[in-house]
Amino acid sequence: MDPHKRSATIEVIDDREKVLAQGRFGTDTVGYQAMLKVGRTYPDRTWAVEGCNGIGRHIAQRLVADGETVLDVPAKLSARARVFATGQGRKTDPVDAHSVAVVALRTNGLRQVAVDDTTVALRLLVDRRDGLGRARTETISRLHHLLLELVPGGAKKYLSAPQARALLNTVRPRDIVGRTRRQLASELITELAVIDKKIKAANAQLTELVTTTGSSLQELNGIGPSGAARLLGDIGDITRFASRGHFASWNGTAPLDASSGDQERHRLSRAGNRRINRVLHIMAIVQLRNDTEGRAYYRRKLAAGKTPMEAIRALKRRLSDLVYKQMIRDANAARTGPGGQAGAALQSSAADPIPKVSSSEQSLPGPADTHPRTLLLAAS
Repeated sequence: MDPHKRSATIEVIDDREKVLAQGRFGTDTVGYQAMLKVGRTYPDRTWAVEGCNGIGRHIAQRLVADGETVLDVPAKLSARARVFATGQGRKTDPVDAHSVAVVALRTNGLRQVAVDDTTVALRLLVDRRDGLGRARTETISRLHHLLLELVPGGAKKYLSAPQARALLNTVRPRDIVGRTRRQLASELITELAVIDKKIKAANAQLTELVTTTGSSLQELNGIGPSGAARLLGDIGDITRFASRGHFASWNGTAPLDASSGDQERHRLSRAGNRRINRVLHIMAIVQLRNDTEGRAYYRRKLAAGKTPMEAIRALKRRLSDLVYKQMIRDANAARTGPGGQAGAALQSSAADPIPKVSSSEQSLPGPADTHPRTLLLAAS
């Protein structure tokens, strides 16, 4: 299936890639039922939907809810398959549907779509929390600009709504420009107070929902409710990563091998999930500001000749390993149950004892093996 917002194009093929049927259907109730009826004429069937974490999510979840087996085909794989198709690389919905079908038929280890669980709720809530944070930053920036015109020297950098209100009450401009600035500043302070209230409520809701999952990520120094929710929401099942190296490759903390001849070097990877990379960066900054094993590791890298940027990238790689280990431990504890051995909680260290070959110097791993999906505990 090549899904869109209001339509979906499907192609049915057998195990020899012979086309059995094609069609374009609407995604409303009538169109969806017609498409489902066509699919169910084939008893031994599997649906392959492109982008089940994106534009294909809405229809993939409807299929799963109706008891269908659905595989998630990444757009990158279907695009590669389309290059080798006939038609001189033309991109149409039927061609895309054929590419998706071929990829699903010939590729092992594609993720089977499951019904939305707690991770989806976490992702929605943390997206909302991040949006509130951006709105607060924008509001504070506009407020600072106005206060600089009203108060000599402006306001301090970190400003709360009560502090801004108290500062604004000290000025009484008489000209129309000054009164207008004061009026706009007062409105922004009111907006800031509302945003702060929403952020407080969002943090409380995130903390409560993260707790229901049984995750111990907040035990790690530098990870709060928002960071834990982002990790759980975006990663989902941690066991889908065969090793900590595959996880580091996915989140962009594994350096890329750029060696040539006798020269061995690695360079920064700008690929991967940048939201998870941001969580790890914040975690690294928090550890550097406190007396932690992370700061000690950072200083050892500086003493070894690394630049500050190279040292912090190495630290993020080690923190990626730590998060992976903690989430694997949580997954094993959830699978074992209350009577199992969850293992000791980690403290505020950046990584395990330093191995002979530092993981921060290792580049991308080889192909991953597949693992069965482990669902998070549902929120009550």
